[in-house]
Formats: sequence, structure tokens, C-alpha cells
Amino acid sequence: MTRVLIVDDSPTETHVLREMLEKHDYQVSVADNGEDGIKLAQNAAPDVILMDIVMPGVNGFQATRKLTKDPATAGIPIVIISTKDQDTDRIWGMRQGARDYISKPVTEQELLEKIEGALKG
Repeated sequence: MTRVLIVDDSPTETHVLREMLEKHDYQVSVADNGEDGIKLAQNAAPDVILMDIVMPGVNGFQATRKLTKDPATAGIPIVIISTKDQDTDRIWGMRQGARDYISKPVTEQELLEKIEGALKG
């Protein structure tokens, strides 16, 4: 069973993503801020991380950078999911180490395709 960590401060977004994933037999864990997301990723070693950008404290760009630079978590693919949909945001997210980038709102099909793509490398 594929383990997915959702890092997003929006309970609504988290609920929607969790529903989509659990329907397809993904095991889901959630962190509601970047700092907790980093800790959970280090402790739980998920197969893939879905990362929001706009969060209080440690934002998604910072969390992605930290996770991809840490040897213990560098191999975990990160897919950024954000309302920030400018090309500069996408480029910056990928420069921080994200494997892919999805703009909200997310469709179930796109979410599943991006996760599978990230897992394949």
C-alpha cells in the first residue's frame, strides 16, 4: 500500500485529497504545517509527499528544500499542490526539489497521475 503524506494547512483541502486517495487504497497521513510535515516525513518515511506552499511558519518551498537536502528524506518524491499557479511558482518549486507541481483545484485523475509519475521517478 502506497503511503502518502499530505502537508496542507487547509482542513477542507486535506479532507478532499484524503477522500480521493483513500478511495484508491492509499494510506494517508496529514500534517497541517511545514514544520510538522518535515518531522512526519523523517519519522514515517512516506512513499510520496503532497506539499502545499502557503502555510504559516515554514512554507512549502522551505519544507521541500529542507526535505530534499536531508539524506534521510531526499529520496521521497514531493508533489507541490498549490493555489499559486504562476510559471515562476512552478519553476521555484521545482528548483527546491519538487518532482511535480499541480495547481488547485485538483482533479482526482490528475492527482493519481502525478503521484504515479512521481513514484516512478
